[in-house]
Amino acid sequence: MISYCTNVHPAEDVEGIVAQLDRYALPVRERLGADRLGVGLWLSAPVARGLAGDPSARRRFRAELDARGLAVVTLNAFPYGGFHDEVVKRAVYRPTWTEPDRVAYTVDCVTVLADLLAEDAAYGSISTLPLAWREPWTSRDDHAAAEAFGQVVRAIRRTGDRPIRLAVEPEPGCVLDTVADALSWLSGRVDPEYVGLCLDTCHLAVSFADPAETLATIAKSGLDVVKVQASTALHVEKPAEAQDALAAFAEPRYLHQVRELGGDGTVHRADDLDEAGTELPGEGPWRVHFHLPLHQEPVAPFGSTTEVLRAVAAGLPAGPHVEVETYTWSVLPDAGDLVGGIAAELEWAGRNLVAEGVSA
Repeated sequence: MISYCTNVHPAEDVEGIVAQLDRYALPVRERLGADRLGVGLWLSAPVARGLAGDPSARRRFRAELDARGLAVVTLNAFPYGGFHDEVVKRAVYRPTWTEPDRVAYTVDCVTVLADLLAEDAAYGSISTLPLAWREPWTSRDDHAAAEAFGQVVRAIRRTGDRPIRLAVEPEPGCVLDTVADALSWLSGRVDPEYVGLCLDTCHLAVSFADPAETLATIAKSGLDVVKVQASTALHVEKPAEAQDALAAFAEPRYLHQVRELGGDGTVHRADDLDEAGTELPGEGPWRVHFHLPLHQEPVAPFGSTTEVLRAVAAGLPAGPHVEVETYTWSVLPDAGDLVGGIAAELEWAGRNLVAEGVSA
């Protein structure tokens, strides 16, 4: 099942979530002519805490989902809250995996997902942040984070025969910046039965990693791709000629990390798009962490990294959950109708990714 991630919607209480599912998810399902639509739920920390502490509230929420033909196999527990604040930027990486609030939130999500999980799901997945922003981070933090993952795994084991798996999502600029960083850190620190990777294909593209080589390395690591976030990045072949056009994407809410591929293979880094013009050489292509709608090809001078997404879909082993995660609709230039956009993305994913090997 291909799901769409509800972190595109701002509601941070159960009533608001249900109202937004009525406003967006239900019309999307109807537009697609589907009996059932997969939704990758984002629940803010207060919502997750309230549901985790109230079994009857979970039953009511499950009934609301079932009544609308909405199926849940995955949660996005990366943003803790305030994901649609006026300015998010680095706040999205707090609390870190060294802080008790991160553990408590993730354990609450485990409890909630165990009761929301679709009956025919082989397992449930919860994606989470790659520890923290890259600094400050110490060896003591490594130890604290490993202990924190252990606490979550113990909570997962207490859910009984409802399999839940945690999916760590590498992101440019974080402690686990790349897939290679994540594999190195996770190996030997976590139980691979319960903890694996969330492979965000926008992040992978921004890092200029080779998709086939990345999947081969993961396969050898003993860790699984638990979840894929189907997403594409903004590609700029000639950044020196595109600075004026790029200004439309340098918006104030989210962090838009930029990487430039040098002629010698070096990857140069800038932490945000509005810094890239002065911090990068501007001689090689740029990739910008700005999730683009899957079905839309940007107009010149821009491109998207759809080929990276296709390559990942073609090389994936069977099984990982796939979630369309275009959370940037609210900050896209000329975004258009959200229901139509989400439906078009899911149609595109059904036509293109399933053909490459993703499970429908």
